[in-house]
Amino acid sequence: MRFNSILKDEMSVKNYEGAKAYAMSPELELYSAVVTASLSFLSYEKQDERFERIARLVRKVSPDFVARLAVYARTKMLFRSVPLLLLVELAKVHNGDDLVARSVEKSVLRADEIMELLMCYQWRNPSADGRKKLSKLSRQIQNGLQRAFNRFDEYQFAKYDRNNLSVKLRDALFLVHPKAKDAHQQELFDKIASRQLQVPYTWETELSAIGQRSFESDELKRDAIRNKWEELIASGKMGYMALLRNLRNMLHSRVSLSAIQSVIDRLTDPVQVANSKQLPFRFLAAYSEISYVESPLSPIVLSALERAVMASVVNLAGFDANTRVLLAADVSGSMEHPVSSNSSVQLYDIGILLSMILKSKCECVISGMFGDSWKVLNLPQDNILANTLEMHRREGEVGYSTNGYKVIEYLLKNDIPMDKVMIFTDCQMWDSERYCRQEKSIVTFWHDYKARFPMAKLYLFDLSGYGQSPLSLAEPDVFLIAGWSDRIFEVLSAIDNGSDVVSLINDVVL
Repeated sequence: MRFNSILKDEMSVKNYEGAKAYAMSPELELYSAVVTASLSFLSYEKQDERFERIARLVRKVSPDFVARLAVYARTKMLFRSVPLLLLVELAKVHNGDDLVARSVEKSVLRADEIMELLMCYQWRNPSADGRKKLSKLSRQIQNGLQRAFNRFDEYQFAKYDRNNLSVKLRDALFLVHPKAKDAHQQELFDKIASRQLQVPYTWETELSAIGQRSFESDELKRDAIRNKWEELIASGKMGYMALLRNLRNMLHSRVSLSAIQSVIDRLTDPVQVANSKQLPFRFLAAYSEISYVESPLSPIVLSALERAVMASVVNLAGFDANTRVLLAADVSGSMEHPVSSNSSVQLYDIGILLSMILKSKCECVISGMFGDSWKVLNLPQDNILANTLEMHRREGEVGYSTNGYKVIEYLLKNDIPMDKVMIFTDCQMWDSERYCRQEKSIVTFWHDYKARFPMAKLYLFDLSGYGQSPLSLAEPDVFLIAGWSDRIFEVLSAIDNGSDVVSLINDVVL
């Protein structure tokens, strides 16, 4: 998504499949809508409808919660655009202090997010004649952006000084009127105003320069590209994400083993993995691409990606030999949507991946997937990414409905005690066989299971954020966690320690 192109008031509702569900509190609904908002395509809600629902929910909760959620979504869940939408909507309904300004300062962490915020403001605040032309700016938004302007250097500004934006860097400078903190920064602001920023050295500009040259043969061009990749790798100037996204290009260019080993050393370094703040599906996307690359170096790259994703959740705790866990991934038809228009990763891949990450940390675990039916899949404990692709290939084996009740029915029929039942889903559960007999529901089966095994806890990992839960969240030992960042495991730990996600958000420092 880009702008340029807790239990109170709960009530019974119908979900999008017509089955009984439960509304969430405004705070919980806003949280779940925000941390799943990057999905461009959803089965039951268009992107604009999601934005409007977020805007309405902003008006139903406290301004302080909205501000903290914006910072949480940006710094913890690693979203870039939706926190800015929250702040723009907050500025419409709150003034009188510097809450919005402080939140903007903490949420704008890249130079291009200054323009991104202004484009969002322009979109959500059309002029009186209906035109979306940015002329007047909220004072608090302006104050926050002034502080953000003081954060970045020439390289960071130049990297995002682009002509194809509706609000350009120069426009932002004149709209925000930042005050330079010293003479050096004033010189930088003058360069922005006169469009004289130095062209930055980036891997994109370096490779683009080769593409504009003429060569006597295709072989010489391939050699030049390979040499440039090796030079870029050796320079250490490529960021972690750039390395991850260009693994296929490097292999296609036939870079040397020593160059690939240098890349692997960076990708698997625990400190660099932690600092990169990559969402887990980025590793899956790279793994999927490399699995089809015919290169003798592909196997070691695949192994490196497994180590990298394992390092991303090294601190996940709470799953020892005495903790019995069931992991269920929803692979129904409504989960078959890409995480973005440019991605091959599907929503159900996210659920499978997160379940496989948890599986790698469990010592006593049953895992599988459900659609029309529920199927247990016994896979190795490690090999997170390979397991995810294996389950992806087999998702059609269970059909395409969302019969989540069959997960609990399986446990009851086989008299299997579990401490934690974890379901990764869009929460649109129903009974596709209800027309043949009396309707079954996950609520009934869970109550029966809880009566037999009172120590059991149910965790619903909401991957779509439609604002409904298949069970009442007021029930004991029923919890909802939303999003598809590995940071959801922090929420899981908080719940196990007696807290909840709303409390986590309210603890964010502004």
